[in-house]
Amino acid sequence: MPRANRRRRDDVPLNVDRAVGGLTRRESYGGAEWFVRRVTGASSTRAYLCPGCQQDIALGTPHVVAWPAEGIGGLEDRRHWHTTCWQARERRHTTGSYR
Repeated sequence: MPRANRRRRDDVPLNVDRAVGGLTRRESYGGAEWFVRRVTGASSTRAYLCPGCQQDIALGTPHVVAWPAEGIGGLEDRRHWHTTCWQARERRHTTGSYR
C-alpha cells in the first residue's frame, strides 16, 4: 500500500514544455501540415540525420519527430529534427535527409 503522508511540492513551478512534450501537435511547414512530437531520446537505438542541418542527432539527445499530417504516412515518412532546427525550419532550406 502506498504511503499517504508524502508532502506536496506546490512551490515548484510547472515546466510546460515537459508537461506537453509527449503530446502530438499539428504544425505547418513548407505549405503542409505536420504532426510533431517531442521525444526525450532515452529510448533511441540509433543516431538520426537532422534534415535541417544535415548533422547527426546523437543517441540520448532530446529531439523532435515530425511526419506529414495529410495522407497515409508510414514509418519511412517520419523525420527526426534537432529541436532548434525544427524551431528555425522556416528560415532554413532543407536538402532532404532520408537516412
